[in-house]
Amino acid sequence: MSYTPPSWYPPGGQSPGPAPRSRRDLGLTVLAVGLALLVVAVAGAGWYGYGSGYGSRAGDARPRTADPEERTAPPSPTVAPGPSLRTPRPVHVPGAEELAAARRPGEAAAWIASDSTDLPRRNVRVDGPWIVGDTVVQALYREVTAYRLSDGAEVWNLTLPTPVCEVPEHTTPDGRIVLALASSASRRGARCDRFQMIDLRTGKAGWTKELLRDPARDTPAIIVHTAISGDTLAVAEGLGAAAFRVSDGSRLFTVPTENPGRCHPDRVAGGDRLLVRATCALGFDPRKRYTQLRELDPRTGAVRWRHRTPAGRRVERVISVDPVVYTSIDNERLTSDWRIVALGPRGEARRTIDPRPKGFEHCPYVGIDADLQPCPGLLVAHGLVHVGGTDRVGAYDLATGKLTWGVRNDEYRILTPVGAPSASGTLVHESATSSRPGRTFVLDRAGANKEKVLLKHPAAAAEAEYSTFAGRVLHVGGRIVAMPSTVDGDDARRQPRLVSFAPAPE
Repeated sequence: MSYTPPSWYPPGGQSPGPAPRSRRDLGLTVLAVGLALLVVAVAGAGWYGYGSGYGSRAGDARPRTADPEERTAPPSPTVAPGPSLRTPRPVHVPGAEELAAARRPGEAAAWIASDSTDLPRRNVRVDGPWIVGDTVVQALYREVTAYRLSDGAEVWNLTLPTPVCEVPEHTTPDGRIVLALASSASRRGARCDRFQMIDLRTGKAGWTKELLRDPARDTPAIIVHTAISGDTLAVAEGLGAAAFRVSDGSRLFTVPTENPGRCHPDRVAGGDRLLVRATCALGFDPRKRYTQLRELDPRTGAVRWRHRTPAGRRVERVISVDPVVYTSIDNERLTSDWRIVALGPRGEARRTIDPRPKGFEHCPYVGIDADLQPCPGLLVAHGLVHVGGTDRVGAYDLATGKLTWGVRNDEYRILTPVGAPSASGTLVHESATSSRPGRTFVLDRAGANKEKVLLKHPAAAAEAEYSTFAGRVLHVGGRIVAMPSTVDGDDARRQPRLVSFAPAPE
């Protein structure tokens, strides 16, 4: 990848010409209608798409990416394929010996995890990953597997009685997690109404219980949203939320409906803080509807502060809980009208940032009306919110709201900020194409040409790396771990589960 001076966004300056409309914006109206119809269909059929790629994870939308040598003109904007798109051919997954033999001088070391889990013949969502000690853990359909970070070797594997349908973004500080499981493996009639605690350090299953039902309806949950903060598991289901102790599954408190009876809890976010979103002024007029965000004491449920959005807007994704930074979207225009909002210590609005003039997309390649976390492609560090996406990456100052730096790529590649080693540098993952590998580098805010390549991803892993498109990318201990959001259950179209890169040994 190279950067040219016209592509540099000077601090506080104007971008070179109007930013191209994203593929997500072009298909937004169709997507919104489709999602609305999907919700109606799910509610009517009593079915939760835990194995389809829908629900709280984005689908495996994989547009073709051509190399610069293959193109004579920039690609025209197109509507992104839907979540049902599948890999058109099998992905070659090289083993450890093949990767080692094919590695060229200067290339990073790599490992690829590809197991033989028996999956239904459809797109199946992949959950995680969670970094626990020296392992990376992943949940896929009815299995949870831990791989050793150093070489990708399987450390343990746990088979679940039914498929996973919802997971929290975080674990407890000591590596425990609670997964929500479907009531059966059937796609029709399955409910997301089971809790299963797992110790991710050992792979041992702990307590299990049914999700408590709403006494007013006496029906189990179809869709739930979960989050963990400390030893507290928060669960939002329907128009209510409650908290449980992760260690033993006992109920801690119920999240109250406020204002009075007009603000209904429906989403939760965890980590260093416990946040609960409530939708207020429910009705047919989206211009009057708004959302409330509360920070709760995870042990007692006491409210520490409240924050509300303007009428007509809602909290969509939480980028960070400390400080609290979230994305806001318009109830009608959705992600074509999005902002980044930073809050102060008492929940007051500190700064609102509009990244649209620079062409940045809302949480690239994830859906809406899903979990509050995560928001891939955006991260907060050193007083900056780092924003990535299709062919560009940059950072905004949370104190001033101004763009401190930004660059555009001259190739059609995804740029994802994965860390900030200092206030002056951002660690960026550049995606692979179908035939060319990606890389990981530090981009200095001082200028477009100030970059240092940390990992040159090996060419032998390019195809496998490309197949993780629209998934998750993490940086841990100098290592990159990439995971797809869905995999194809067709054995003839096998895909890798995890791809990892690290500095090659001397």
